[in-house]
Amino acid sequence: MINEFRTFISRGNVLDLAVGVIIGAAFTAIINSFVNDIINPLLGLLLGGRADMSNYFLPLAGQTATTLVEARAAGPVLAYGSFLNAVINFLFVAFVIFLIVRTANRFNTRPAEPPAPPQLTPSERLLAEIRDLLAQR
Repeated sequence: MINEFRTFISRGNVLDLAVGVIIGAAFTAIINSFVNDIINPLLGLLLGGRADMSNYFLPLAGQTATTLVEARAAGPVLAYGSFLNAVINFLFVAFVIFLIVRTANRFNTRPAEPPAPPQLTPSERLLAEIRDLLAQR
């Protein structure tokens, strides 16, 4: 069983996946910081001067609160600002991954080889020989 586990763990796919998960986690922290520290303040300015979009919410029970934490403590809340943050994070992550994959594909793709000429059937070969003999006359 230990040998099977060692074989499984040392396969390239498992190691590649582990590296991808670790890099993805670190990359997510960078994207979250970019969205929360750069994009959200800019969007907050456009949406009325509030720099923190996570505080955009709609109280469902009619409670009044100034922060999302207070509103959640008072009753049900529709926290659309948190959802917008998650959507923005996803879009940035997806776009950067798209750029990475596109760049990797440019380096990994080889120019397409020209297709081989179609193989002639025996009757086509015979007709070609007759044509060539008639052209020599």
